[in-house]
Amino acid sequence: MTQIIILPHVELCPDGAVIDVAPGVTLCDGLLENGIEIEHACEKSCACTTCHVIVREGFDSLEEAVEQEEDLLDKAWGLEPNSRLSCQARVGDAPLVIEIPKYTLNMVSEGHKK
Repeated sequence: MTQIIILPHVELCPDGAVIDVAPGVTLCDGLLENGIEIEHACEKSCACTTCHVIVREGFDSLEEAVEQEEDLLDKAWGLEPNSRLSCQARVGDAPLVIEIPKYTLNMVSEGHKK
């Protein structure tokens, strides 16, 4: 199991959290399985940016993002060089520290077109 530290998020985990996730599981699935209800408006199909996370430690242990994820990340609120869509980033063997941004852009519910 790989340890993931989630930094405090006002709504989703006010005190932060430490969870264990099996390697190969996506960050999104790992968060959801541990009671952290990260938004995933496209049902984890890499079609929105609502599951955007910032990997504060351990970023290099993740496989590189594919072009489709990179294109979507350009539309994410609070984009940083170490941003990933949690539905696409699979946990490796190295511990991670992640931050869930304060805001998300939900292109579907906000009436935007892709």
